[in-house]
Amino acid sequence: MTVLKGILMVVFAIDCIALILLVLMQEGKQQGLGSLGGMSDSTFWSQNKGRSMEGTLARVTKYLAILFILLAIVLNLPVFA
Repeated sequence: MTVLKGILMVVFAIDCIALILLVLMQEGKQQGLGSLGGMSDSTFWSQNKGRSMEGTLARVTKYLAILFILLAIVLNLPVFA
């Protein structure tokens, strides 16, 4: 079990670093008060955001966050204590 815990800890550390870097690479949401006034977000850019680099970064960040949570839960099981 010690080897498995070591491997999971290394994967967890790599996941943490990758998650930090991906969050820092993303652009901020600069809508500001425009969202309160009812400004529509149905521009060409927002409709095709999933195919852009920003959409890819958001998708990969989501998967790395899920992996982070799962690894945190697995590493805190009584088996590895």
